[in-house]
Amino acid sequence: MVFHSEYADVPDVELPIHEAVLGHAAQYGDAPALVDGTNGTTLTYAQLDTYHRRIAAALAASGLRKGDVLALHSPNTIAYPAVFFAATRAGASVTTVHPLSTAEEFAKQLRDSSARWIVTVSPLLGTARRAAEIVGGVREILVCDSAPGHRSVLDLLTCADPEPQIDIDPREDVAVLPYSSGTTGVPKGVMLTHHSIATNIAQLNPFIPMKPGDRLLAVLPFFHIYGQMALINQPLSHGATVVTLPRFELDQFLRTVQDQRITALYVAPPIVLALAKHPAVAQYDLSSLEYIVSAAAPLDADLAQACAARLGLPTVLQAYGMTELSPGTHLVPLSAENPPPGTVGKLVPRTEMRILSLETPGKDLGVGEEGEIAIRGPQRMKGYLGRPEDTAAMIDADDWVHTGDIGRVDADGWLYVVDRVKELIKYKGFQVAPAELEALLLTHEGIADAAVIGVYDEDNNEVPKAFVVRQAHAHDLKEADVMAYVAERVAPYKKVRRVEFVAGVPRAASGKILRRELRERERA
Repeated sequence: MVFHSEYADVPDVELPIHEAVLGHAAQYGDAPALVDGTNGTTLTYAQLDTYHRRIAAALAASGLRKGDVLALHSPNTIAYPAVFFAATRAGASVTTVHPLSTAEEFAKQLRDSSARWIVTVSPLLGTARRAAEIVGGVREILVCDSAPGHRSVLDLLTCADPEPQIDIDPREDVAVLPYSSGTTGVPKGVMLTHHSIATNIAQLNPFIPMKPGDRLLAVLPFFHIYGQMALINQPLSHGATVVTLPRFELDQFLRTVQDQRITALYVAPPIVLALAKHPAVAQYDLSSLEYIVSAAAPLDADLAQACAARLGLPTVLQAYGMTELSPGTHLVPLSAENPPPGTVGKLVPRTEMRILSLETPGKDLGVGEEGEIAIRGPQRMKGYLGRPEDTAAMIDADDWVHTGDIGRVDADGWLYVVDRVKELIKYKGFQVAPAELEALLLTHEGIADAAVIGVYDEDNNEVPKAFVVRQAHAHDLKEADVMAYVAERVAPYKKVRRVEFVAGVPRAASGKILRRELRERERA
């Protein structure tokens, strides 16, 4: 059967994303749009409106054209949204880059996306330069702050050139190009159009209506589609205030909630765990909080309730989606009274869902039955950049996106995500592709074979564990050696955190690693 949203349809939003989000910025005037949580620097809506237009003019004057790709490589700052929307106003697509990427990882994304412009921050400039050198063809590297030999975004604000007038087709033109591993494999560029993102904002609004006076703490990274939607697109389109932090440090996070009187948090499960259990929480006044939303990875129902009870909230709301869906498909409404524990919510407007049998391909399942979640709606991606076969494997001929997640729906329409078909590891909300780590491990001269799966640590975080077969001459290879080898070559969130030496890796006749056998062995 096909499950439908119980909410009234919302119309397609046929606007460029900068108009969908900042189209009403001028009317909010001197209301604070963005606040730097580390030093209190504030950008008003009027300033954000003016600044992003001036930056767009300067980028266009420098040669940025429609169809170009700009790589935005930065932690959360108050400059990030201004640069993002300036680039889209100038007609570019923005590929968002993890600030902890190594130069090699960054270079792969630059090459795959054909990005010719980079905007970064001075502490990350070395990585950006090395990535640009590896790839070649990057026209300019700018910084959001200041660095010798590089133009600053601040310098662009004085540009007197006319604002670019770009003809954007919201349904066809790509606004943002985040990288996702999808259900399997290496990271791929996800083509999200202006229409898909702008319409998803409208789809999510009935669940948690944002308004002037709301104050959100942005510790989720802006480069991640969850952070973009929840902490840039939704709040800035409704006059709310976003307080930014560049990274999660518990005491700074708690102090900012207290001092900035934060009303809403969008987080991933590890932060819910800290709020539920860490003794430091008791030292701060968090009474301004009105709700918390957790997404990006599964959240244990008991943990959610423990967090809510400690903070005096009715519950911790959950949401569900994926980068390929702009990202939202399900959310627990703020108005819901006693939503069932563990649910990730109900279907957003104009979104359909099927639960597909894992045993019989194409067979629909009904209420209470567990199967793969498939989604259809206007928020779906255009496809994977330059990868038609991967796109076809993800989106079928009838436009259903096969998520790779296993779920069930109860009689009242609440969705529960119970497992994943896909083999991705989700470490603190970040995607880690086992195949990428396996390929890296096999470059070690002392490793004959390797397989990687996700296991859970003592804090209930999913972490990469490597099963390693030593080469005959490497009998003294140790766990620490393997972990150090990987850590030197990948971003911190991708590090292998456990190693087990084995006699052999289980494989099918085709050579495919049988990770299911390793997971069963781990559970045993």
